[in-house]
Amino acid sequence: MRVLLIAALSAVLSAQSVEVRPASAFATPAPVDSNSPAFWRDGRLVWFHSTGTPLRSRGTSQFINQTTTWISVDTLAHMPMWIEATWYDKDADLLYAWYHHETHGLCPGLAVPSIGALVSDNGGRHFRDLGIVLSSKEAPDCTMKNGFFAGGHGDFSVIPNRNGDYFYFLFDSYGGPVQSQGVALARMAFADRDDPAGKVWKYHDGDWLEPGLGGAVTPVIRTKVGWEASNTDSFWGPSVHWNSHLEKYVILMTRTCCEPGWPGAGTYIAFTDFIGVPEYYGEPKLLLRETGFNPAWYPQVMGIHEGETDTVAGKVARLWIKGISMWELVFRRADE
Repeated sequence: MRVLLIAALSAVLSAQSVEVRPASAFATPAPVDSNSPAFWRDGRLVWFHSTGTPLRSRGTSQFINQTTTWISVDTLAHMPMWIEATWYDKDADLLYAWYHHETHGLCPGLAVPSIGALVSDNGGRHFRDLGIVLSSKEAPDCTMKNGFFAGGHGDFSVIPNRNGDYFYFLFDSYGGPVQSQGVALARMAFADRDDPAGKVWKYHDGDWLEPGLGGAVTPVIRTKVGWEASNTDSFWGPSVHWNSHLEKYVILMTRTCCEPGWPGAGTYIAFTDFIGVPEYYGEPKLLLRETGFNPAWYPQVMGIHEGETDTVAGKVARLWIKGISMWELVFRRADE
């Protein structure tokens, strides 16, 4: 049994609180090394698990009757890939997905990530690659000492806003000067989902005019010590969901600090009323600390009711960290 310390049983922020409480332990039906997005189709939960080659699991819930199979993509040009976000168009029976891709060979021992798009017309068994939609303007820096990346954009999530006119990307910017590193924001018009390459725009200096492919970014959650250092201090790996009980967006993320090797320094949480208004993003607060086993690696929620997923959840949701769930999150409004 992995021993974990719940460090913030009531992490209170200005207008809401969240309780972390122990729950029966479950593991995903396949190994994970990224966010694991999910959607419902024909009364079944479908979710994806990735360690460089994505797998598709399908079952009656996140806990039982899970069957896992390989997926296929029409090209291998962007392998390895990690599927980290999905959105299902029920009316058209089309599944849109977005992936983290890593380019190797540019720097010894370091990769350069970028973000691409997929679409499937059979529930995610086979995908068509729509190409890369987010990449860094900075050249790879082969002297970076974080142990994984030489810059790039990756480790992200995607969610539509409540009006349904934009998809918003929360992603990590790993390269360039420290003021351009951290959790950054981009958006794509809903109408451009079938032809997204060149249609994603980054938030920078108060506007959305920088292209997704090579444009500049202004992070909404800034890195304190850059990824070029061996003692990086930064948040990374954001996962976002709309919480129907709070009527707010909830962002989970990991913090790494302050030694070589990308060590975890806890799971953090932030809230915002408006996903596309960076000025409304709250300061991340510590949610969960560890002893023994480090859980600080790709945290996300999964709603517990049919129709709820990693992007939509209610008052009670499961907390998953790197493919393990031993906790529930209970969200409360200020009036509760």
